Amino acid sequence: MTTPAEPYLLTPGPLTTAASTREAMLRDWGSWDGDFRAMTAQLRRGLLAIAGDTQGDYDCVPLQGSGSYCVEAMLGSFVPRGGHVLVLANGAYGKRIATTLRYLGRRHTVHDTGDYLPPRAADIERILAANADITHVVVVHCETSSGILNPIEEIAAVTARLGRRLLIDSMSAFGAVPLDVRKLPCDAFVSSANKCIEGVPGFGFVIAKKAVLRAAQGNSHSLSLDVYDQWDVMNRTGQWRFTPPTHTVAAFIEALRLHTLEGGQPGRLARYARNRDVLVAGMRPLGFEPLLTEAWRSPIIVTFFSPADPAFSFERFYELMKSQGFLIYPGKLTTVESFRIGCIGALDETVMRRVVQACGTALRALGVASGTPAATSLDAREALAA
Repeated sequence: MTTPAEPYLLTPGPLTTAASTREAMLRDWGSWDGDFRAMTAQLRRGLLAIAGDTQGDYDCVPLQGSGSYCVEAMLGSFVPRGGHVLVLANGAYGKRIATTLRYLGRRHTVHDTGDYLPPRAADIERILAANADITHVVVVHCETSSGILNPIEEIAAVTARLGRRLLIDSMSAFGAVPLDVRKLPCDAFVSSANKCIEGVPGFGFVIAKKAVLRAAQGNSHSLSLDVYDQWDVMNRTGQWRFTPPTHTVAAFIEALRLHTLEGGQPGRLARYARNRDVLVAGMRPLGFEPLLTEAWRSPIIVTFFSPADPAFSFERFYELMKSQGFLIYPGKLTTVESFRIGCIGALDETVMRRVVQACGTALRALGVASGTPAATSLDAREALAA
């Protein structure tokens, strides 16, 4: 692929975008104009196609704002005020869901498996069997605070078998990691423009069953975040209720075109997985170790333990990487000292090899002989994975 100019954003979004995606924002659009209404309809159809909605049972509702706006909109619109939510948490974003539910006044129970491990079907079955009043289960598809990829297929299966409703935060996974509504029973999921579709920030979207959307009328705590009302107005008028991020939508249409050209979700997944594998293979000779075992390591972002060498400083390491054209992420969202390198965006394995070289250069500048983590960090990972 043709990669863009530096700096590269090695983050889980915003991310590095293609030149043509950025160029699509150079024209101004009227939010009420027929051409823009057609673009909104096109993005809704395109996202439903990626989700596998061939029967017309689901609909796509874009919403202004960041991904967290869409998560809150989904929870506030689809969980009734008397509902009870089981939150499956194994990182910062699962915990944020619990915080959001607290703000919304929705009853919730948290099942926290820590930074290293996913929630499993047996534990979910045990909790649901013991709590007959739980109405909904919520899970983060890819928990980017650690990079763990949660097994949503088995979670969906046990949730459906026990007659509960599933909501998915697929913010950093949809478009690359499979999520096919024909095979995976869920009421709704959310994602964002600036993730695996490789658009720019400005809106997210809710993909939900039409029956669930209809039933959501009057549930929402918020006018701006009322998914039902946004859906109803869009279907009646073709317009967003409030001022839309017109330039972001134009960029997203181009990003969707590039996504299709790459082979859709399977093609995007293949490139991201290759990016991850090249990164991990290159970092290990430098002494760096991933936080997660291979079984749960996503193709979205990889978390590495910080080196045990006392000369290592993440702040200085970050600046040294930035000076070489790479912006990485801190890892303070995990309980151990770590940092994160994203694998998504308009970049390929050639870029990832340059990232590895830059990490080696940064270590030498810091006077760190090896990226090897503390033995206690590795022992903790292996003990939990056993």
